[in-house]
Amino acid sequence: MNPCAPPRRAPLRPQPTGLLATALTLASKGVPVLPLRVGKAPFNNCPACAKNACGGRPNMKQAGPCTCPHPCHAWAAATTNPDTLTSTAWATAWQRAAAVAYHPGGARLTVVDLDDADAIAWAHAHLPRTRTVPTTRGQHWIYLGTMPSANGVRPGIDIKSRMAYARWLGPGTGRPTALPDTVRALGVKPAPARSVPASTVPAPGGGGACPHRTPAYLDRGLTMAEQRITEATSGVHATVYRTFLAVLSTHGRCGCLTDAHITRLFTAAQTKGETLRHCTDAWTNARSKLGL
Repeated sequence: MNPCAPPRRAPLRPQPTGLLATALTLASKGVPVLPLRVGKAPFNNCPACAKNACGGRPNMKQAGPCTCPHPCHAWAAATTNPDTLTSTAWATAWQRAAAVAYHPGGARLTVVDLDDADAIAWAHAHLPRTRTVPTTRGQHWIYLGTMPSANGVRPGIDIKSRMAYARWLGPGTGRPTALPDTVRALGVKPAPARSVPASTVPAPGGGGACPHRTPAYLDRGLTMAEQRITEATSGVHATVYRTFLAVLSTHGRCGCLTDAHITRLFTAAQTKGETLRHCTDAWTNARSKLGL
């Protein structure tokens, strides 16, 4: 060995490019990431973890002891560790990857996935504006905060947060805002249908001028009242009373409001958890307020 020869230098590792570079950038910002194959699907579990033989994360719905070095277990594989992302075990996956995904819940985020124009229109009408990312068919609305993920919460709308992954489609535009109760309510499964006791209060008597030009006027008003009660996410008692008051102030003096109409309102309120007694009290109080 020639003592005067310059020391040998280790070859420089090539800088990551493409999807891996994007993944490393996101991971450096605290966003757990994973590769997706063609079809927006995660890579299958390795042979050692096939059918959760390793005992970890059965059906991807709970954490388990598995420490597999491969990108296994879908969303649960998402990581911010650059050594894992650049490891030999992940290299083949990145070579075959078609997209980068991330775990919204792991980044303390919730993605409202709007699949079509109708879903986007509904969001504009009912949800606070937040960071928006265009997708192939619609938009992702991204909120700060986490919740259980759920698919099909409304036509064309999925929620991706904990135990789910979403494609990374760019940073989007706008500032992310706090996760609203309206979105949290979408993920709540409705209570099973149950028998609702019929109302026991009589319909108001007539005597006043009738403002109903057609039967559709009254039906439309009742439908709107039912919807107002159904969509209440807090203060259900107050919402029911105010709704009864509004219906009676418009339809309570002319004799068009029948027992069947009242039963519709009581049914909507009881489906939200109100008791028959609460409904009766709210109806009586609303009538007294209006002098009926």
